[in-house]
Amino acid sequence: MKTALFAALALTVATAPVIAQDRHLARNLAANCANCHGTNGVSQGGMPSLAGMDRTYFTAQMNAFKSGARSGPAATIMHQLAKGYNDEQIALMAAYFSAQKPAK
Repeated sequence: MKTALFAALALTVATAPVIAQDRHLARNLAANCANCHGTNGVSQGGMPSLAGMDRTYFTAQMNAFKSGARSGPAATIMHQLAKGYNDEQIALMAAYFSAQKPAK
């Protein structure tokens, strides 16, 4: 019993820094999109805004870029960028952008 308790405590302590970092992880990942899609996903024109975008739609588009299923001018760079994110990171960005106020 003590061994299991010690193992659980060790796991909690070992993952504490990761949990503390998670508070800003979505925002930090989303910041990579700012060059093209604007700060917090609010585009100033030329590219679609990501702010306020539905999570499911964002995830589907990222996965389409990642798999190569989506083509067109945006796919030139997006298919390369999307491949750099795992499913969890895409979900975090989808949640972040869906919570942002859309452009007016």
